[in-house]
Amino acid sequence: MSSAYATGDKSRRRRRDLQCDKTDRSGPAIIFGIELNYPKNLSCQTEICKVDLFKGIHKPIPTSTTITTTTSVPSTTTTTTTSTTTTVTITATTTTTTTTTTKSTTTTTTTTTSTTTTTTATTTTTTTTTSTTTTTTTTTTTTTTTTTTTTTTTTTTTTTTTTTTTTTTTTTTTIGNPCLSGSLLWNTTGTTVLSAATAPSGTLPIRASGVFIDSNDNLYAVDEDSNYVVWKLLKNAVNPTAVAGIFGSSGTSSTQLNYPNDVYVDKSGNIYVSDTSNQRIQKFSSGSNIGVTIAGVTGSASSQLNEFNTPRYFTFDSTETNMYIADLNCHRIMRYPTNSTGGTNGVIAAGGTGEYDQNTSLNGPWGIHYLPSISTDLFITNNGGHSVIRWTPGASTATFVAGVPGTSGSDATHLNSPMGIKIDSFMNIYVVDNGNNRIQLFCANTNTGITIAGDGTANSGATQLSDPRGIAFDSAMNMYIGDQGNNRVQKFMKL
Repeated sequence: MSSAYATGDKSRRRRRDLQCDKTDRSGPAIIFGIELNYPKNLSCQTEICKVDLFKGIHKPIPTSTTITTTTSVPSTTTTTTTSTTTTVTITATTTTTTTTTTKSTTTTTTTTTSTTTTTTATTTTTTTTTSTTTTTTTTTTTTTTTTTTTTTTTTTTTTTTTTTTTTTTTTTTTIGNPCLSGSLLWNTTGTTVLSAATAPSGTLPIRASGVFIDSNDNLYAVDEDSNYVVWKLLKNAVNPTAVAGIFGSSGTSSTQLNYPNDVYVDKSGNIYVSDTSNQRIQKFSSGSNIGVTIAGVTGSASSQLNEFNTPRYFTFDSTETNMYIADLNCHRIMRYPTNSTGGTNGVIAAGGTGEYDQNTSLNGPWGIHYLPSISTDLFITNNGGHSVIRWTPGASTATFVAGVPGTSGSDATHLNSPMGIKIDSFMNIYVVDNGNNRIQLFCANTNTGITIAGDGTANSGATQLSDPRGIAFDSAMNMYIGDQGNNRVQKFMKL
């Protein structure tokens, strides 16, 4: 489009540019000098051409006129024609003559082809929203359930272990001398407390021999030639458990027994067994089923001081430091420390001078008891001599206190192959009169026996015994008998 601009001094008001567009104000203008904005690339550059062209443009036009200008842009390779339409609206309050001049302009465009590699930064908005929703829901539910279960089990274990053991002691004190009470004694009807009937399934008849009662009134019984174990029956319990030996299997290994005869349990719960046919004494530490030989040599029988020839029953001193074993076929009593080992030499405490019914020798000793709080003497049954002899350890002579040495019989003064023996705090003697199937009581300083259990016949009734062997008493002086011929342990209540 053609245009003009004003020239003149700065001190006079002038128009900035005169343009043919809608921004011009209406009304007259004072112009001091005009220079046409004439294209310099036209061939005619005279003032006449400029004025003619300017007048041609500014001819009267309607209030709204469309002026079309065509611009031809030559290019070395392409000619681009751009058509532009411009609308000019002129509003006037006075009559104005408008001259329109059409001007042709040639523009050279270099078309730089800006290959704007619009790296559209594909902001791949990978919004990786990795929604890893890591919801780690760690719900750490740390449920620290600290359940502090403080279970304050305050186990106030007050254990009031009143261990009414106190009662037991009191009861013991109540026990009077049976030989002075006049009631003599024990209920002669026995109760079976141990037999195959109450033992684990598959148990063969229990051939009970030696029996023992510990300080808690638990019963231990040796099963001699059937199951080859030591049974334990807790106080007031019904079913026993095997605590030493292998059920139904005899042998020489450290876990086996072979025709065991007697048992003793010390204050620490260690179990000692007279393993007769293995010619040894075995010690089973509390809770263990592996035995350790502490006296004798496994499988070797002789009269050497480190060996036995058929060890039967045994007894311990009050400190459980020494044990005394009845060595049946060597006709002697051997003493060994309880901490000795197999093969260690023992000391002859009684007998050892041959098989005689004299006060200087023993004849097949079987049972033995030592109660140093009452007497320093050993009380021994001569199974082959049918008598009971009292012997001070280490002495060369002894005293017969029951039976007729060398003579068996069934009357009150005789015994027949006696086995187990116990003495009480009143020096009364209890003897298992095996051959007569009875239990005899010899009050202190008398040699006449009183039958307190068994009727003298070998039968299985509640009042009878058959081949009785071991004897023991609990804290209430109830009596327990290893009734081997009847495959049971019988309990006779103290009256």
